[in-house]
Amino acid sequence: MLHRKIYQLHCDGREVWIFLRDQQRWIERAQILDIEGDLVTLRYETEEEDEVCSWEEMVRLESIGSVMQRLSMVPRTNVDPLVSDDCPEAERLSDRHPEANNDPG
Repeated sequence: MLHRKIYQLHCDGREVWIFLRDQQRWIERAQILDIEGDLVTLRYETEEEDEVCSWEEMVRLESIGSVMQRLSMVPRTNVDPLVSDDCPEAERLSDRHPEANNDPG
């Protein structure tokens, strides 16, 4: 099942976080480049002091203990999220509520 999920993430092209059981470490924000047999090829970057290093690594499927993916993110800056008043008129929801249509009387 893990093999199918990794293949699906590879096809989607999404960034993943992978935990390697045998090395007890996380590979963060990796791109799954290829799956061939029981080998998974990953590409990721690390930051060390004043340089960014790009890595390509092949790991065995059996050494992968966990795979995570980011579902969403919210910026930490002081940006107010868009609310319905900020949306274009065509995308706004109507002001009518379903409860108003069920008025007893």
